[in-house]
Amino acid sequence: MSRVFNFSAGPAALPVPVLEQVQSELLDWRGIGASVMEISHRSKEFLSLAEQSEADLRTLLAVPDEYSILFLQGGAQMQFSMVPLNLLNEKLRADYVDTGHWSRLAIEEAKRYGRVNVAATGADAGYTAIPARDSWRLDPAASYVHYTPNETLTGVEFHWVPDVGATPLVADMSSTILSRPVEVSRYGLIYAGAQKNIGPAGLTVVIVRRDLTGRCAPNAPKLFDYRRQADAGSMANTAPTFSWYVSALVFRWLLDQGGLEEIARVNQRKSTKLYRCIDGSEGFYSNRVAPDCRSWMNISFHLTSPELESEFLARAEAQGLIGLKGHRAVGGMRASIYNAVPEQAVDTLIDYMNHFRHSHG
Repeated sequence: MSRVFNFSAGPAALPVPVLEQVQSELLDWRGIGASVMEISHRSKEFLSLAEQSEADLRTLLAVPDEYSILFLQGGAQMQFSMVPLNLLNEKLRADYVDTGHWSRLAIEEAKRYGRVNVAATGADAGYTAIPARDSWRLDPAASYVHYTPNETLTGVEFHWVPDVGATPLVADMSSTILSRPVEVSRYGLIYAGAQKNIGPAGLTVVIVRRDLTGRCAPNAPKLFDYRRQADAGSMANTAPTFSWYVSALVFRWLLDQGGLEEIARVNQRKSTKLYRCIDGSEGFYSNRVAPDCRSWMNISFHLTSPELESEFLARAEAQGLIGLKGHRAVGGMRASIYNAVPEQAVDTLIDYMNHFRHSHG
């Protein structure tokens, strides 16, 4: 069997050493004669894994003690509901920054629970740039400010943390978490679906300042209550055990790579060389995102015609480069180069892009 280089936006590539360990432990985990998928989430073996995984994630992100870490089901889109249900104050007002597809979905869901002030939007620029902070119109009575640090469709990314004063800052970090160090103390809440940089789909990590919990809307489902989940060790219901187990292995893999400082160096190097290839192609490839807002994780580009793009994709797949088709809403190409995508994959893609350009130039 030959593995391909996988540039899918999510579910996305997982580290090969992690997959190999999963394979070796699938029938007999920790010598108990059963898979981790087959044992109780409340068994001493799984509780040990849960405890260690939280400790490792705290180490990787330097999470302060005053924050709870939750391992929940439902995907990041469930947090579009859980955030307002837990964080809206009695005035039922919140600020949202609109930078693309995922932030728009979060805005529409939050409107079901309170008044949403769209403090800034990148719509006028076609979601290819981040609105300057001095253009934001924040509501002084807002319970929190929500933003999406990285939009996967167009590949537009914040390279700065918004200063919103004392108002809690909420971030959907699904596509950037663990790709570099994060100053967690600047946030009230961070959430991330697992299927990009953490592990398999089915798990969502929430990092929430404890003083923001305990005020969930009384009519919300009980399992949506952050305080209830924190008090239950993320096991108020049956946990997504397999996704949690694989994610725990990814945390250990990241630590073995040297932690997030080293991962950040590799990620920046990967994205820099791919953007250099695009920019140096004399217009054959084009990236439409403002250079100071370009994503490290999701690099979008277009060719000069749809016909060329179809041929580009077909030939790429034939050479073992998969997952390059852009989202249907924006078209073109998209190379998602998350942590588990090796630098060799990016180098191979660049070689292919250069060869394709020269053969069609």
